[in-house]
Amino acid sequence: MHHIEPYYHWSDLYNAAKDAHSPFHNREYSEFTFTNSIYNHLIHPQWDDFGSQTLFIKILMVNYDLKYCIIELIGEWNDLLYNDIMYLYRNVIELLIDKGIKYFILIGENILNFHADTNDYYEEWSNNIGDGWIIGINFRSFVISEFSEVNIDYFIAFSGEFNDVQWRKIMPDQLFEKLTLTFNNRLGI
Repeated sequence: MHHIEPYYHWSDLYNAAKDAHSPFHNREYSEFTFTNSIYNHLIHPQWDDFGSQTLFIKILMVNYDLKYCIIELIGEWNDLLYNDIMYLYRNVIELLIDKGIKYFILIGENILNFHADTNDYYEEWSNNIGDGWIIGINFRSFVISEFSEVNIDYFIAFSGEFNDVQWRKIMPDQLFEKLTLTFNNRLGI
């Protein structure tokens, strides 16, 4: 797992450590010192720790004008044992919402498992973004099934055309526009 780096080709457009509004502002990173792990597996030092024991993230892009954020995730999303959604919501998402962000793109290719508890924080997140949305792209099908079993798919749009998004081939604003169009088509808007 230590070879899996967060996507870095947009870093010339956005860097969370240089964004004064980011929860990771002024964070310093090492290329060689591995300090975080998921269970017994070290992870690349570029991933951000936000308080979870098993889930790490990288904010790849925030566009305050268009009000969107793209977050890549790695690890096990475990609400049951570690209340990951609480840490994610309170330590990252809430701060972004306070800065006007209401569209969230979650990249889940590196999510290995999901263990549910309640959907309270998902509901709060959804309620606090008004007419915004949360879209999960490229999550594994068994992880989507686990989210769906506890109705979290009511708050985060998964599946279908969101399962195979070639996001690395386009720029962040293009990804946001593409997903907005797909989301609106899904709703019949």
